[in-house]
Amino acid sequence: MKKILRQPLFIKIFHWEYWPFNVVYCPIYIYWFWLGIKARAVFFFSTSNPSIKNGGFLLESKKQIYDLIPPQYYPPTLLFKAGTNRNDILNELNRTQMRFPLIAKPDIGMRGLSVEKVHCAAELMHYATGSKVDFLIQEFISYENEAGIFYYRYPNEKKGHISGIVGKEFLTVTGDGMATVEQLLQQDPRFILQLPVLRRTHTEILQQVLGKDETHLLVPYGNHSRGAKFMDISYLIDEVLTETIDSVCQKVPGFYFGRMDVRYNTWEELRRGRNFSIIELNGAGSEPTHIYDPKHSVFYAWREIIRHLGILYRISKQNHKLLHIPYMKFSMGMQMLKENTAYVKLISNQFSKPA
Repeated sequence: MKKILRQPLFIKIFHWEYWPFNVVYCPIYIYWFWLGIKARAVFFFSTSNPSIKNGGFLLESKKQIYDLIPPQYYPPTLLFKAGTNRNDILNELNRTQMRFPLIAKPDIGMRGLSVEKVHCAAELMHYATGSKVDFLIQEFISYENEAGIFYYRYPNEKKGHISGIVGKEFLTVTGDGMATVEQLLQQDPRFILQLPVLRRTHTEILQQVLGKDETHLLVPYGNHSRGAKFMDISYLIDEVLTETIDSVCQKVPGFYFGRMDVRYNTWEELRRGRNFSIIELNGAGSEPTHIYDPKHSVFYAWREIIRHLGILYRISKQNHKLLHIPYMKFSMGMQMLKENTAYVKLISNQFSKPA
């Protein structure tokens, strides 16, 4: 029985955090349409963050968002068009003095798809050659910790709020001196789901035997879909942290609702606004990802999603009224969804480089 429960299918069935997106959100759509009826616009969220395309719900450019953030708060980032010449990429890296390792990712991203850490020019060229979409090259931030901080501010209020924080534990294994890395991975249901990809990208590493208590970081990204464990650390919200994050977010023009993913050195330094870097700033499409803590039930997740949708609705309504910003038309919204579906398929089919 234990062996059966470790099969990927049963792991996904008995752990709601791995259910398909539309299954989790099916009950939420009812509330969504109710809000749409009240706003007289299904795509009311488009006014939530006026400076971000589509309010940051879908198809927004990461580079355009970075350009809104004061440069001291995020890592050096370069945008390249798909098919950019190899020499042009290397010349730009030399000009900006960016050094390996670097992070390569699509300019329009989706749940960590096609995000890679590249260690040398050969790996970067492999990524660039295979990219079918515009992509970013970004300095890798070496701070060991990562968190997602959900922030919102009503347009008629001077002070913002933090509604949840997720801590992220990267996919790491600890050796016992006997088992291979692959055997260690097979002991954890979360890691079992990552084995098909890891067998393609980490072939040699999986056969290594780590010494007792030796750790090895396999995936340095804080994405749930890439094996990171999400932990609800919302209990760490306090006035000092709120003032710090509010101060940063108010420096981003037209930003009222979304999740800030940050790498940081220590929590106390982050609270005080020191030694941290924003690696992502997401808008209306942000999830309150603290819901994916394994200790939470799907009922808790639904309550939190509905709570945040209510906040999104009120912010969008205020911007619509106070700033006279029209809501996205239904036809435009449907076209956005269609284009996003095609785009996700495109970046999902991009190759993953060997480790």
